Formats: sequence, structure tokens, C-alpha cells
Amino acid sequence: MPRHLLTEDHWDAIADLFPKPARTGRPPSDPRVMVDGILWILRAGAPWRDLPEDFGPWQTVWDHFDKWNANGLLDAILNRLRAAHVDVGAIDEDLWCIDGTVVRAARCAAGGGKKGIPTSPKTMRWAAREAVSRRRSICSATATVTRSTSASRPGRRTNRKP
Repeated sequence: MPRHLLTEDHWDAIADLFPKPARTGRPPSDPRVMVDGILWILRAGAPWRDLPEDFGPWQTVWDHFDKWNANGLLDAILNRLRAAHVDVGAIDEDLWCIDGTVVRAARCAAGGGKKGIPTSPKTMRWAAREAVSRRRSICSATATVTRSTSASRPGRRTNRKP
């Protein structure tokens, strides 16, 4: 897993963003390990619970991610790492691409609704009335429509007998 970890140059670029640990109380988590864990999750797209044990408890890494995301530290870290890659020419500053093939959408994003009966009272009344009514012949409905449209046009002959 060393290829997924921060290099010394990358760590030197962001090390000054983290405050010095307090002298009293419980010793804090190593920020370098927390950043490595966060970057692993972002790279892999895996659930937090699948974080390898090398990075410590997933709850701790998630807590740091959540806190750093809220206070803007994560943005500062990513901006410095991006700037370091732009400086050496590893990435183009003007071109950014996101692979959308791995982004999942919720079921409702595709237009699907909840399963079950219609919720509109008008629709429910119509559906109930339709369920108990007698089926009409399609032929008679078509013939009625044909007769009424042809009879309404002047100068046209109808098939009706006088």
C-alpha cells in the first residue's frame, strides 16, 4: 500500500496546516495517517467501514474528515497538494475531469416514485369507477367518432341512409 500514501514532499507541503499537539490529555491521532486514510477512501470509493486497519479505526478517520471538511482544512490540504502537482507539471491546471460512471444516483433520481396506489383522490376515484364500469366496445366508440367528424364537414358525404 505504499504507493497510496503521501510522499515526504507531499507531507512537507501540508505539515504546517496542522496545529501542534497539546502537552496534556490524550495523545491525538497522527494527522499524516488520518490524511492518508481520507485519501485512500476518496481514491477507492469504498465505504468508511472498509478502511484498512493500517489507518486506524474508521470512525476516527471519518471524524477527522468531517471536522476538517467543516472548518475548511480539507480544502486547504487538497489545494496545496494540487498546487504541488501543478508546479511539477503532473496535472494540467486548466483541465479537470470527473469520471461519472461510478457515481450512483438514488432510485428517485430516475423518475421512479413510491410503489403502491395512486395518491391523488381524483385518480383514485377514476380508477375505482373504471374498475366497476362495464367495458365498452372499441368498435362502437370508433364508429361514433368517425360519424361525428365526417358529418361535421360540409360537402362531405356520410354513409348514413336518409
